[in-house]
Amino acid sequence: MEGPEQTRLAPFYDALREGRFTTTRCRSDGSVHWPPRVVCPSCHREDLEWFDLPQEGTVYASSAVLVGAPMGMETDLPFVVGLIDIDGAPLRIFSRIVGPSTPVPSIGERVRFEPFRLPDGRMFYRFRRAVGPSHGGGAAETTTDSAVHR
Repeated sequence: MEGPEQTRLAPFYDALREGRFTTTRCRSDGSVHWPPRVVCPSCHREDLEWFDLPQEGTVYASSAVLVGAPMGMETDLPFVVGLIDIDGAPLRIFSRIVGPSTPVPSIGERVRFEPFRLPDGRMFYRFRRAVGPSHGGGAAETTTDSAVHR
């Protein structure tokens, strides 16, 4: 359900396929939205534009999910989620965080946006913990989220 015939948010999924992290901004009042919107929640206008977000951020908070995974994600346990402050953007977003099999990320730890393909072919995103001073991005990989955590 990512195509323009199913959703007005198709540009978000198209950008994920291209390795880009995008959201919407209201042309009328300048507000930035996460998740992307089709109507501005501030002024209720549909005058929105798509723009690329920075692909790096800082962990504001994180936690390991040990039990109670949503239906269909039981085999992913345990996994890590967190709030990410996006560099240079007025956004704090909730996301899964993947990376080295160590305790949950520390507050202030650096992470980078990573698009990935779900087993059914749909695109989604997560953030990967930085391993060194810099780490790459690029085209989307095909993997299951749990394969990265174990």
